[in-house]
Amino acid sequence: MPLIALTGGIASGKSTIARRLREHGAVVIDADQIVRDVQAPGSPVLERITEAFGPTVLASDGALDRAALGAIVFGDDARLRQLNSLVHPAVRAESQRRFEKAFGDDPQAVVVYDVPLLVEARVDDPWDLIVVAHAPAAVRLRRLVELRGMTETAAQERIDAQVSDEQRLGIADVVIDTAGTLSQTHAQTDALWDRLRARES
Repeated sequence: MPLIALTGGIASGKSTIARRLREHGAVVIDADQIVRDVQAPGSPVLERITEAFGPTVLASDGALDRAALGAIVFGDDARLRQLNSLVHPAVRAESQRRFEKAFGDDPQAVVVYDVPLLVEARVDDPWDLIVVAHAPAAVRLRRLVELRGMTETAAQERIDAQVSDEQRLGIADVVIDTAGTLSQTHAQTDALWDRLRARES
């Protein structure tokens, strides 16, 4: 019943690895989805965000306007830290609840926590394995521009707002190089899955 942290910088291919592990049978818990859930309209977290950053971060339907909030915090370390201090405790509590449920449902499950901010928020948790999806910053910048339609400036700000590649690689038990083809990323992920199942048998 391993608990695995899967992390990587923005546009690093982390979600591709998570999907492949899910296809193999892993229970994948998505930190970004938990963030969205704890920031839902009417939630205490959204109320605190609105108090801290003002009503302009709300869309007309009362939901969080992520683009408006992003424009405030990205590029401003102090504001980003403030946001993280509001969101991370709720995400930690909810993710722990989901881990416990997954292992309660299947004690032999391989549970993968797909988490972009592992270094910043959860590195000291008792993970059985830390997997880092890695592609050089220049590759990730190109993906953000070509696949997500960002300007180069906006893409660079997103990359710069995260910890360095060196910091992520420094905590890795396993590195999956995602700079190549999809089939190469899948092959490395398949090898990881085989290793995990061998450990459990």
